[in-house]
Amino acid sequence: MKEYLALAALLAFVAGVASAQQDRAAPQSAEETSSAEIERLFEEDQTDRTAAPGKGIDWEQVGMRDEVRERRVKELIHSGALRTGADYFHAAMVLQHAPEPDDYLLAHDLCVVAIGKGEQRAKWLAAASLDRFLMAIGRPQRFGTQFISRRSFHPPRLAPVDPNIPDQLRRELNVPSLEEAKTREAEMRKDFEARKRAN
Repeated sequence: MKEYLALAALLAFVAGVASAQQDRAAPQSAEETSSAEIERLFEEDQTDRTAAPGKGIDWEQVGMRDEVRERRVKELIHSGALRTGADYFHAAMVLQHAPEPDDYLLAHDLCVVAIGKGEQRAKWLAAASLDRFLMAIGRPQRFGTQFISRRSFHPPRLAPVDPNIPDQLRRELNVPSLEEAKTREAEMRKDFEARKRAN
């Protein structure tokens, strides 16, 4: 009887191991695959914008890679592949680096959906993508997320901001206050002048 119980336990263990291996080997669902692809496109987008220590960023090369990523993200959107708040956020981040105002507006819309699905990271991006859209159509930004420099020999400055937007709304969207944005502008100017003196 003891041998029978031991054999039964061994067979149950082997069956459990085999089942776990089958589960691991099972192909991912289309939903898991598309989420993984959107996350990968997002990671590539962010990596392209992170310079290695002591090196600059080749923006021409980044722009070409951006174009490929933006096209693929739009295909995924149109195919209905976005499911989770993270999917919508990742897609929005890629599109807000596109060159067209409509892309910024689409990024903003994706952020609204992401927030509705509980993705808190999309709050700041919702504000930033709307600011980019407004600036692209010649209007002042609302939240103060965007800094510009017209020439490489001028320091970045805070782009014009609509004065009617209260800081309370900025706080709700995880955006620094207007005063904090102005402090950042001063810090960027100081860093710019220090780099200029060092060269």
